[in-house]
Amino acid sequence: QVQLVESGGGLVQAGGSLRLSCAASGLIFRITAMGWYRQAPGKQRELVAAITRGGSTNYADSVKGRFTISRDNAKNTVYLQMNSLKPEDTAVYYCSGSWQGSDYWGRGTQVTVSS
Repeated sequence: QVQLVESGGGLVQAGGSLRLSCAASGLIFRITAMGWYRQAPGKQRELVAAITRGGSTNYADSVKGRFTISRDNAKNTVYLQMNSLKPEDTAVYYCSGSWQGSDYWGRGTQVTVSS
């Protein structure tokens, strides 16, 4: 059974930082492409950052230069370091993994950025 469990969300002031973690189990993490998505109230879920099994990354234009995605295959964990946070970054952040042709999702962690 594949499980993705996010942690690290919370309330932070604008300009602050948070680091999200996503612990994966039930899959071969080192060959799984991973990503972080977010969904703000009334908006569609959008890709924030992704990392391939080889370590290549891509980011949404809105977070380039502020967010960094990384992975630790020894810990089966993917991270999202978020710096210079803005109120518009407020959303539920979801971890996603693509493995054996299927997409898996965590339950999400709330990030709230106050102005």
